Amino acid sequence: MRKLSMREAVNEALHIAFNSDERIFTAGEDIAVYGGQLRCSYDLLKNFGEKRVLDTPISEAAIVGLAVGASMTGLRPIVELSYIDFIGVAFDQILNQAAKIRYMYGGMVNLPLVIRTQCGAGLGNGAQHSQSLEAMLSHIPGIRVLMPSNAYDAKGLLLHAIRDNNPVVFIEHKALYKVKCEVPEEPYECDYTCDIKRPGEDITIIAYSAMVNQALKAAEQLGTEGVSAEVVDVRSLTPFDADTVVESAKKTGRVVIVHEACKKGGFGGEIAAVIQEAAFENLKRPICRVGAPFVPVPFGPNLENCFVPNSENILEAAHSILTN
Repeated sequence: MRKLSMREAVNEALHIAFNSDERIFTAGEDIAVYGGQLRCSYDLLKNFGEKRVLDTPISEAAIVGLAVGASMTGLRPIVELSYIDFIGVAFDQILNQAAKIRYMYGGMVNLPLVIRTQCGAGLGNGAQHSQSLEAMLSHIPGIRVLMPSNAYDAKGLLLHAIRDNNPVVFIEHKALYKVKCEVPEEPYECDYTCDIKRPGEDITIIAYSAMVNQALKAAEQLGTEGVSAEVVDVRSLTPFDADTVVESAKKTGRVVIVHEACKKGGFGGEIAAVIQEAAFENLKRPICRVGAPFVPVPFGPNLENCFVPNSENILEAAHSILTN
């Protein structure tokens, strides 16, 4: 099977969606002529024209506001915020409009909109362009929050999100855009459940986005030590597939939760609470979390490397709970 990068997979999903539904359009900063800050929208303007592929002013509030209004009238917008760091500028539109209108209108309107944005450190983009803010979004009732870890899931999840009648924030990690994997050419969808990327019996490693690859690397090393590690990919933070996570925790009795966001207040705390409430008696050791330190993302490569969690941090956490 052919291999695509995540950038190529996202672009292919957009082309499939545009060809399947004339109500779909996209808007954002530099996404038309330039093809997007990170080049995921290339060729859309050439193939679908300026009425469906729109460059906007530098105003995140206007971009999301456009999506909210357009979706209420029956269109299906896919808008892009260049970096997740800029959601603060559009937070009223996301928090009080997109997330609440369907509820406040008693279900009489749908808001089939997708907000694509990019997160993550590791590329030297500095403190204002490298954050992982998914926990803030997952705390808001009324929106879905998706974070693919590879090109296959990115294509399938994005197509599923575009066909959802609820607001979706689709968060792509910048460091994954060039990473390739096998991706079918035909259209397909991935649902919002967790995906067990590697089965195991001795310990569960739960991760999402770029940390899934680090978890798999740690699991491979544990395998050489005679430890069978299960890796669970939380592809959707909201809705959250608690059943898969809890069943894995019950099976292994040992859990490490990993995310790139700051450990303090991160979504890993929610996952840990869900497991503790549903599987406390099955746990052989306390749950261990791995996350970034509670500081802004450094710009310098040496400091940024220390900031971003990696497979060695996961191994250290795993070793700490593998002994009775």
